[in-house]
Amino acid sequence: MFSFRKKGQDFLISAPIGGKLIKLEEVNDEVFSSKMMGDGFAILPSSGINLVVSPVDGEVVSLPDSKHAVGITTRDGIDVLVHVGIDTVALKGQGFNSFVKAGQKVKRGSKLLSFDNDFMKNQGIDTTVMTIITGGYDKKIELSANYQSEVSAYDVLIS
Repeated sequence: MFSFRKKGQDFLISAPIGGKLIKLEEVNDEVFSSKMMGDGFAILPSSGINLVVSPVDGEVVSLPDSKHAVGITTRDGIDVLVHVGIDTVALKGQGFNSFVKAGQKVKRGSKLLSFDNDFMKNQGIDTTVMTIITGGYDKKIELSANYQSEVSAYDVLIS
């Protein structure tokens, strides 16, 4: 599990969306389930929920034109990727709306992006939201909620 303490600083990471908390290993994509990009957690969004918020305080360092993912770096240099859905890059931005841009400062809970639930369903898209720690940490990750439990956006999962 995950626990972040770096150089004496407290690090908090919240759920970016409401839904069912699952292990990364359960995600239906080998890149995520094998933790190739890093460790983290995933959330199966609750029905009708489509707003993704920042899980950390930091700066947006990447937002592809496809609007399906946002990379954020915290002031302590921890890199976090929030990725919406499986194979969503192929949509080329269709069904997504972003509220941020690269270089923008965000706080935990700031709106990052939203997606069109009906469009995703019609396209057969899995809308699992992955939160991946891609770099800058040196501790084991421990979540404050149990896997398979329901979480709300803004719930602190790592402290």
